[in-house]
Amino acid sequence: MAAELTAHSLIAEHRPTLDRALEAITTRAYWSPHPEHPKAYGENGGLDATAGKAAFDALSGTRFDLGQPGTDGWVDGESSPYGPSLGVGYPHADPDTLLPAMEEGIPAWRDAGPELRAAVCLEILGRIGDRTHEFAHAVMHTSGQAFMMAFQAGGPHAQDRGLEAIAYAYAEQVRVPASARWVKPQGKRDPLTLTKRFTPVPRGIGLVIGCNTFPTWNGYPGLFASLATGNAVLVKPHPRAVLPLALTVRIAREVLGASGFDPNLVCLAAERPGEGIAKTLAVRPEIRVVDYTGSTEFGDWLEANARQAQVFTEKAGVNTVIVESTDDYRGMLSNLAFSLSLYSGQMCTTPQNLLIPRGGIRTDQGPKTFDEVTADLARAVDALLEDDARACGLLGALVNPDVKARVESVADLGEVVLASREITHPEFPDAVVRTPAIVKVDGAKPDDEAVYLSERFGPISFAVAVDSPGHAVRLLRRSVREQGAMTVGAHTTDPEVERAVTEACLAEAAQLSLNLTGGVYVNQTAAFSDLHGSGGNPAANAALTDGAFVASRFRVIEVRSEEHNTSESA
Repeated sequence: MAAELTAHSLIAEHRPTLDRALEAITTRAYWSPHPEHPKAYGENGGLDATAGKAAFDALSGTRFDLGQPGTDGWVDGESSPYGPSLGVGYPHADPDTLLPAMEEGIPAWRDAGPELRAAVCLEILGRIGDRTHEFAHAVMHTSGQAFMMAFQAGGPHAQDRGLEAIAYAYAEQVRVPASARWVKPQGKRDPLTLTKRFTPVPRGIGLVIGCNTFPTWNGYPGLFASLATGNAVLVKPHPRAVLPLALTVRIAREVLGASGFDPNLVCLAAERPGEGIAKTLAVRPEIRVVDYTGSTEFGDWLEANARQAQVFTEKAGVNTVIVESTDDYRGMLSNLAFSLSLYSGQMCTTPQNLLIPRGGIRTDQGPKTFDEVTADLARAVDALLEDDARACGLLGALVNPDVKARVESVADLGEVVLASREITHPEFPDAVVRTPAIVKVDGAKPDDEAVYLSERFGPISFAVAVDSPGHAVRLLRRSVREQGAMTVGAHTTDPEVERAVTEACLAEAAQLSLNLTGGVYVNQTAAFSDLHGSGGNPAANAALTDGAFVASRFRVIEVRSEEHNTSESA
């Protein structure tokens, strides 16, 4: 690849991908330019599995020098949930030096225009894609995801979300034409004529506050939405998940420099233990956009205090599945078992509450009592995870000690239907691996509400006995309104129940999945088609990704000038 990238070459190479992405967000049909299978990588200069693992291993014991201004020290201490220390040192920045340096590159980046910015962003994504195997190991050893999930969610799926944000950013910026000639007739007099130019103008510097569980998948939408709309971007990773975003920043800086732009348009802000720089950075006057994924407490703080910035938050919620009836009992149990087990329930979309009528449900295998449904679901989870090696490939490792403590105290929450068990990872014996727990509670008892109407992040779910389908829908609405939800699911063969659940989700702005019994799960969303979150309930104030997610990252500024008639008859 050439050391320098011209505007013409970048646009010529990446415009077809941009056009295809623009089509995809319009049709909402399946599309992805990023292969999900590891064997698809390694051609055309990319890293194959062996080279990717070697590149990851080579980072251990090194200083990750980015050449950023304002570096006043180094930060390390990142350890894998699978046991070993990563041993990578990252630059610690003085914001009083770094932020002004980042602002210097914004005017030229703004003047480049939406198409060239999109092409540069696509070049960044392309180079990230070439190193997907390296990123997979970085995501695995910071998030605790199993390798295959880290490869897919941290690689192609994250890249899809980044590309989706670029497409929406481009579409919103070109909605207003770059120029226009305005002519207003004046009867017998000469018309009034103005030339008007319209320029998308960025807000300033965007701050991306990364999360521990999905550093790239949750980080890329905000990063690329801000960058593609002309902003500089400061990436503040979670202290336990720095490496995937540090690699991203390094690649972005290389591409920006090779394209003739200031590399300081994208910088990294690693923090010392206990430093808490997110709060300090978020209220700096230079920070005009904030993207955050994490706890409700800090998300609420950002929304209340970062008043100089446009703040986008994805916070915690309580995800619910109503189980009223099914015509595929076995498929429903299998689907739910997988949904509860994937990544040890450490997804913001994992179901927590299963609302089941205490009088039982109708199925294609005949009526099933509440106790039978919960027992059968427990057996389905056990069957899915009975082989330890397979279980580790699905569960991954617990991301932090707080999750482990919650799982170990489930007996305090109610009657345990399925106890969590400890698994020894065959390759990483120091990993903390736990299977999901299911706890029975009563939805009609006020004392139980504090248990199941609070988020219990990790592999813990509740089988909630409800009086009727109507009671389930009322609980669903209350839960979404008070706690928020990233996902809602329902299993029903009754058109009236389906209508009631759908109306509840429309009213409370929650994304709904109905009767999933195959290979699509309630806790998975596909870029270019599915919306992640809605921005309409307390779990998140934005959706990944739609026009609203990108449109307020810039403003259109108009410059108009009057045309004068200089002919002899004037």
